[in-house]
Amino acid sequence: MHSIYSDVADQLLQLEVELRRLDLWQAEAPPAEALDSGEPFCVDTLSLPQWLQFVFLPRMSLLVEREQPLPRQCGIAPIAEEYFKDKATAAPLVKLLGDIDARLRLG
Repeated sequence: MHSIYSDVADQLLQLEVELRRLDLWQAEAPPAEALDSGEPFCVDTLSLPQWLQFVFLPRMSLLVEREQPLPRQCGIAPIAEEYFKDKATAAPLVKLLGDIDARLRLG
């Protein structure tokens, strides 16, 4: 049986692939102050794809790499559903985020 770390690592790789497929992957990081937002998902300074690439992926990858405790709940899928509601091509990305949420809940 796969450990949660292996499962989440695979999902994080899939997330990067999906962001690239949708042409949402950025070559350059936003300014450091944009990453320092105190708001959930940095909604006041970043788009959701930026937050996924520059905050979520690095933080989760570090936790997985070090096998540190993972969050039990992220709640990213509902936000992604709203963000991408008019972009049908993003359905696989939204589903993947739901799968990540579900895997984290299972622990």
